[in-house]
Amino acid sequence: MAKNDELVFLPLGGVGEIGMNLALYGYGPPSNRQWIMVDCGVTFAGPDLPGVDLVLPDIRFIKKQKKNLKGIIITHAHEDHYGALNDLWPGLNVPVYASGFTAGMLEAKRDYEGSRAEIPITPFKQGDRINVGPFEIEAIGVNHSIPEPMSLVIRTPLGNVVHTGDWKIDHNPSLGPLTDEGRFRAVGDEGVLALLCDSTNAMRDGVSPSEEEVSAGLQKIIEAAEGRVAITTFSSNVGRIRSIALAAEAAGREVLLLGSSLKRVTNVAQDIGIMEGIRPFIAEDEYGFIPRDKIVVILTGSQGEPRAALAKLSRDEMRNVALTSGDTVVFSSRAIPGNEKAILEIKNGLIEQGVHIITDSEALVHVSGHPRRNELLKMYEWVRPQMLVPVHGEAAHLVAQKDLALQAGIPTVPHVRNGDMLRIAPGPAEVIDQAPFGRVYKDGKLVGDLEEMGIADRKKLSYVGHVAVSVLLDSRFDFLGDPDVVPYGLPEVDHEGELMEDTLYDAVLGAVESIPRSRRKDLDTVREAIRRAVRSTANEVWGKKPIVTVFLTKV
Repeated sequence: MAKNDELVFLPLGGVGEIGMNLALYGYGPPSNRQWIMVDCGVTFAGPDLPGVDLVLPDIRFIKKQKKNLKGIIITHAHEDHYGALNDLWPGLNVPVYASGFTAGMLEAKRDYEGSRAEIPITPFKQGDRINVGPFEIEAIGVNHSIPEPMSLVIRTPLGNVVHTGDWKIDHNPSLGPLTDEGRFRAVGDEGVLALLCDSTNAMRDGVSPSEEEVSAGLQKIIEAAEGRVAITTFSSNVGRIRSIALAAEAAGREVLLLGSSLKRVTNVAQDIGIMEGIRPFIAEDEYGFIPRDKIVVILTGSQGEPRAALAKLSRDEMRNVALTSGDTVVFSSRAIPGNEKAILEIKNGLIEQGVHIITDSEALVHVSGHPRRNELLKMYEWVRPQMLVPVHGEAAHLVAQKDLALQAGIPTVPHVRNGDMLRIAPGPAEVIDQAPFGRVYKDGKLVGDLEEMGIADRKKLSYVGHVAVSVLLDSRFDFLGDPDVVPYGLPEVDHEGELMEDTLYDAVLGAVESIPRSRRKDLDTVREAIRRAVRSTANEVWGKKPIVTVFLTKV
């Protein structure tokens, strides 16, 4: 350990927001730190980003230092923790450490998306220890709503850090592992400088219900239902899928899987042996031949995704599968903030068909994969950290966990947000620098910022439309034929019932004719006059100024 070595934490995503988790840990002197990355996640675009497929963290900081990046460790295979890896790894080309399930999901994701990145994965699972640069990293098993999640103990010459990842305490999960209390206590006995802890449910009192209780609730619903039962859940929740399948079997019902992501996850789970004891699922074309009271459908679309199986069922758009009056749809999920309106639309479509809807407000059909306040207190008791850094949450969640930690007697809870470089050791915890951070956007096959992807212009187009104008001038700078005016995304007629195209056409004629022929030699002046006239006229008759492109040619 050199005299000026430091241990620092730098989040580039996930601290001050839910999703897009990416944490960097650095060790060494400020002029030559070595880094590891923990997780590399995405978040999803809303209607304010038209056409954007995924939102990724901006990693320009670590790209500039990629020779000092020693490895990437993925804690589990949720999109907000590993979903950006296929797109960002090619610019880094460093070893990636992940569980067998995560490796299988990465490969399935690559095949599905047609990604060119073949990422070599070094297997890393609960109980393993690896050396990555100056860090020794141990994986501790925790419970979460996906197979093979892990917390990390990051050991350095300056002390130990525990990075929890996503976790909860469930003594009766449908799928292991149990959160390893004994191992956390042993690490606490070693001494822990800092606990970097999941804040998602820090505002919720008590303890999370067990997945066993959810399984029992779902089984009661399936047994009591007179018609078909369709259950929508997060496709990555293999434990929930197992619970539903076993409950269906106990009720004498066959199971159909609907949705490509659900099938991909299940295939990976089968490959690594965690779907043993589950009967084969039926094929989609068998659905119509099975009595209504003898089938359960597990399907995607719990967040209102318009192209998912549940949305298509709500619009009666599926070829082989439909629901009828008296059937039941169970939302075995929670609404991610921002998705409420889309989910409501789907519910209304199903209700119009006479379908019964059951959500977690009517029955225990879902439990979160994140710790509530009493579970957080347990983790503090096990690990006994010198400082607590709340991560994985929006400001309200982070502050709620900060208050809880201070009440629990943890002496230091620094204020950290994306881009803050926190010095964990030596000396008192302190934000010592700011790093560039932000978002880049996956748009089709390309990745770039708002400007590079044209997203800001696309958003503007979605509000005000576009007008293309083509004008030919002859050698005397008079019109050579009629101008072409093509409005796109504008109203067809103006307030007097005149065609918008004709109104704008007149504006083009007036703009050119108002310029003396001697001044029309300056084509830029003419072009700008046409553009202004079209925007001004549209604003006068419509109240909005469209984007206008003018093609002006002198022949």
